Amino acid sequence: MFIRAYLRASTKEQDAKRAKAELVQFAKEHDHKISSFYVENESGATLVRPQLMQLIEDAHEGDIILVEQIDRLARLNPADWDTLKRLLSEKKLSVVSKELPTSYMAFQSEGSTEFMSSMLQAINAMLLDMLAAIARKDYKDRRHRQMQGIARAKAEGKYVGRRMDVEKRKIIASLLKSGHSYSDIQKTAKCSRQLIAVVSKELKDAAV
Repeated sequence: MFIRAYLRASTKEQDAKRAKAELVQFAKEHDHKISSFYVENESGATLVRPQLMQLIEDAHEGDIILVEQIDRLARLNPADWDTLKRLLSEKKLSVVSKELPTSYMAFQSEGSTEFMSSMLQAINAMLLDMLAAIARKDYKDRRHRQMQGIARAKAEGKYVGRRMDVEKRKIIASLLKSGHSYSDIQKTAKCSRQLIAVVSKELKDAAV
């Protein structure tokens, strides 16, 4: 059984590897060992996640994706969640999460009848959908509260906004002009793909 652990944090300031030791211990408690780790700092609200896509590409049929919580895997809108589920289904990949006990059945390759296995898979799929919906709602609620806070700060004249990292933008622009890929630029400049896209658009607009 090949277990691939996926660890994610939303920003560079957060430690995406925070749960690594915990997942290693969790797998050990179920008499398994994690074969590979995929770590990235990207928003769970987007499917543009190089390491997640690399995991799916690397995976063999029947592999297990181990996550701390479902929100590490997805805070996606319904359409993108359906897309991700399709990608996982095409390779018959199972998702195991510490917060979802019914998912632990994926660790058991023997000992269950076909009927029981089908029933547990159906229940697990339903709970995965529910947790993904909850994760999405939590994401939208937090964004809403953030925007309320910004609006209040602006009304009180206290909002200064996020300072633009001019030097980092210069580095990104230089790398884009040199023909480097987004993945290469992310590693070199330690930035998000969103920022690369913004700088790329600025370069294109300036060239018009």
